[in-house]
Amino acid sequence: MTIFIIPLFILGIFLYALIKKVNTYQSFVKGAKDAIKLTIDILPFIATILIAIQLFAVSGLLDWLALATRPVFNWLGIPHELTPFIILKPFSGSGSVALFEQIVKEHGPDSYITRVASVIAGSSETVFYISAIYFSKTKIKNLSYAIPVALLCVFLAAILGAWVVAWMM
Repeated sequence: MTIFIIPLFILGIFLYALIKKVNTYQSFVKGAKDAIKLTIDILPFIATILIAIQLFAVSGLLDWLALATRPVFNWLGIPHELTPFIILKPFSGSGSVALFEQIVKEHGPDSYITRVASVIAGSSETVFYISAIYFSKTKIKNLSYAIPVALLCVFLAAILGAWVVAWMM
């Protein structure tokens, strides 16, 4: 029965448009034009954040930061193997996926470390990428609270994820 939800939803949209006498084709074309404009507007922000992420990883700063924060993470109950993953996750979704794949290959899919990495991956977001995209199209320019709070939430999710997985094993 649930396989019909999306088709019925789409059909409902078309029926609603028909009742309201909305030209769905024109509306779709207008939406596509707006999407192209939006893509062009946010492209510089995406390019900037992607370049910054690559520089962060290639420069060795990620490895240095992971080594420097490892004792704190160990004290909090987070395996030291996950330190680079936790640091990279707020910056890059694809970079953290690559690290996640490496963790699974090294430790196996059922290991404690992989399970903690799975919880962290599912409970956190790419803070800087999302901020660059969303805030580039809004009038909000002061991110002095939004980014630190989001980073704190990602960090707390990592700690709680490690504790919950340890408790469940």
